[in-house]
Amino acid sequence: MRLIDSEGALARGLSDIRTQFQVPAGFPAEVVAAAQSAKDHYAASRADWTATPFVTLDPASSTDLDQAFALARDGNDIVLHYAIADVGAVVADGDPIDTEAWARGTTIYLPDGKASLYPPILSEGSASLLPDVDRPAVVFTVRVDEAGNSRLDGAVRGLIRSRAKLAYETVTPSDLSPEFTELSRRIALAEDARGAERVDAPEQELVPDGGDGQFDLVILPQLESEQQNAALSLAANLAIADALFAHHTGLFRVMAGPGDWAVRRLRHTAKALGLIWPKDATLAQFERTLDGTNPSHAAFRSAIRRASPGATYAPFTPGAVPWHSAMAATYVHATAPLRRLADRFVIEAALAVANGQPVPDTLTASFAKLPEVMADADNRAAQVERAALDLAEAVMLKGREGSRFDAVVTDVDERGARIQLCEPPVVARIDAKDLLPGAALKVELVSADATTRQVRFRRVS
Repeated sequence: MRLIDSEGALARGLSDIRTQFQVPAGFPAEVVAAAQSAKDHYAASRADWTATPFVTLDPASSTDLDQAFALARDGNDIVLHYAIADVGAVVADGDPIDTEAWARGTTIYLPDGKASLYPPILSEGSASLLPDVDRPAVVFTVRVDEAGNSRLDGAVRGLIRSRAKLAYETVTPSDLSPEFTELSRRIALAEDARGAERVDAPEQELVPDGGDGQFDLVILPQLESEQQNAALSLAANLAIADALFAHHTGLFRVMAGPGDWAVRRLRHTAKALGLIWPKDATLAQFERTLDGTNPSHAAFRSAIRRASPGATYAPFTPGAVPWHSAMAATYVHATAPLRRLADRFVIEAALAVANGQPVPDTLTASFAKLPEVMADADNRAAQVERAALDLAEAVMLKGREGSRFDAVVTDVDERGARIQLCEPPVVARIDAKDLLPGAALKVELVSADATTRQVRFRRVS
């Protein structure tokens, strides 16, 4: 829905969010200078992969391209050659770019622009896998069998040349190799066998509308091309995770599943959105019935993500199996080094393991430090995202004071009752007196304040 922002509340609010959460506005001069002079430290020893027809697939507006792929068949296996931007070749430990990256941890996205992990001259320029130019990359070779199980078959520093920058919104089957859809099908088959939850949900987003300072508040369902492309990263990350764990090293992405209380709340959320969740179906089973193109289903998938205790990072620990509940597997992040600090170090460890070399002590030391750094970065990014949505909701509801909405109580705690409006899908809190989770009620909007990013409702029935 379009947000009418004639008084500029969104622009002011987004500026305030940047100030409150100390979102960097640019890069120090020494970091920019280091990025401008950055060189490929492995240029003389790279394998030549420029004859391989790699392509990228991302949102149309993306220019920080981490991944390019080429697919082939070998007997019953699909072979994925996955080229990942080789950030480790142009950023040295302890240099100004590295120091700044450790302070940032991740790229932060806001509706009016992003705060990149690395200077744009690298992340959107010389390190990005843009089409029709030679670029340094780490090429992982991953085999995917008929059951969807993936295995790391090699890793090498190479020079690639992407043939095309494909976009989720416009890509057609003729743009892609025939193995692309089949690989996605195989990865989904393996997910089903593992009992993975598959909760890469469409998200509520605040999207610029026409460059006139207006925005749309929308839930953008994942396109089929986006879901299929995610299967490539999943196959690679699972294969790399298994290889690192087998060699007693690595930094893993771990997550516990939603607790019983969270599942109960999700049942109430489903009710608020008009979804029928059979009593005898588990969360994973119900989630698989959802259609990502349906806005109500998309809203519920986002609620699943919010109900999770959140994913964290953990270094290899003897005697412990790192586990990601949503993936139902051991899992790493290794495919987005332009946007996440940790990926660069996981890639370096994977290169060592795949080539029979010891993992340097410096990498092991980094794995011990990264969980705290990434947790802080992820928390800040999440707070910024939530603040932007709170702002959007306040601007959207401004002027509708006194209007009444249908809502459902999703849970009750010491802060009151959390409610979800049935339309629009806004989450808020009210006094919890005499309310129980699952209760349907009607509420009236008391106030909507864009300055504080708060909306306040009262129960009317």
